[in-house]
Amino acid sequence: MEKIKIVIVDDSFFSISILKDMLEEKGFEVVGEASSLQETIEVVKEKKPDLVTMDMTIPGTDGLECTRAIHKIDANIKVVIVSSMKDDEIVKRAKENKVAGYVQKPVDPDEITTAIKRAMAGKNVLLELNEIYFHVFKESFSNNLNRVAKTIPTYDEEIQSNATENSRGISVVIGIIGKCSGRMILDLSKETAKKLAEAALKREVKSIDECLAVASEFANIIAGNACSILNRKNEVLGLRVAPPTIFHGESLKISKSMLKTTSVIGKTSFGDMYLNVGFKRGDEEWM
Repeated sequence: MEKIKIVIVDDSFFSISILKDMLEEKGFEVVGEASSLQETIEVVKEKKPDLVTMDMTIPGTDGLECTRAIHKIDANIKVVIVSSMKDDEIVKRAKENKVAGYVQKPVDPDEITTAIKRAMAGKNVLLELNEIYFHVFKESFSNNLNRVAKTIPTYDEEIQSNATENSRGISVVIGIIGKCSGRMILDLSKETAKKLAEAALKREVKSIDECLAVASEFANIIAGNACSILNRKNEVLGLRVAPPTIFHGESLKISKSMLKTTSVIGKTSFGDMYLNVGFKRGDEEWM
C-alpha cells in the first residue's frame, strides 16, 4: 500500500521537526513543509500531497486562509489542523472551511495518526462496517440480556427493510455519530419491558416509568457496548452514542428510515424484542 503523502505547514521549525519525526515513525511520508501562505501554495503544487497538517498561526495569514488556498489547487487534499488553540469558535470556522480533522498541541502520536487515517478513510469504511455491525449489535444484545436478566435470546431471520412498522408499545432510539452515523432501535411491549425490569431490579416494578427507564438503559448499554467493540476493530470509526430517546403509547409506528437498516426479532423468555440498526457515512466525520 502506498504511504499517505503529507505536507507540514507550521511557522515553528521546532514544531515541524517534531511532527515530521512523529509522522514518519507512524509510517507516513512527509514530502514537504511550509511556513507561509506562498510557501504553502508552492509546495502543494509541486509535491501534490494527500494531506496537509496546518498550524492556525502563520505570519501574515492564518491556517484557514492557507486551507482555502490548498483547496483552490485541489479540493480533494485533506487538511488536518494542528494547533495549540482549540475552542468552539475556531472549530466552527475550521468546519466551515472544510477542514478534515483537528488535533491540539502538544501532539499525541496516536491521536494525530487516528485523525489522519480518519480524514483519509473513504467509502470503504462504511462497506467494512456494513459487513460486521449487525453481528456485533446482536452479540451485544445477547450478552447484555444475559448479564441483566440471566437469559439468552434466540433470533428470527434477519430482515433488511425500510418499511414502516407497528411498534409493540415502547421504542427506544439511540443515535450514533462518528465517521459513520446511524441509529439503533429497541422495540418491545410494555409487558415485556415490565418482565425485563423485574428481572433486572429483582422485585416488582412500581410504575411504568421504571419499565421505561430499564428499557432505555438496556438499549443504551447494547448500543454503547457494540460501538466500543466496533471502535476497537477499527479506530477510524470513532463511534459515539447519543442519549436514548423513548417513545411509548398506543398505535405507535416505527417510521421509514433514510438509512439502510437491518432488523431481527429476539425471542426471549420475557417476550419478543425487536432490534433494528443502520449506518451511513457521517456528516460530521472528524469531531
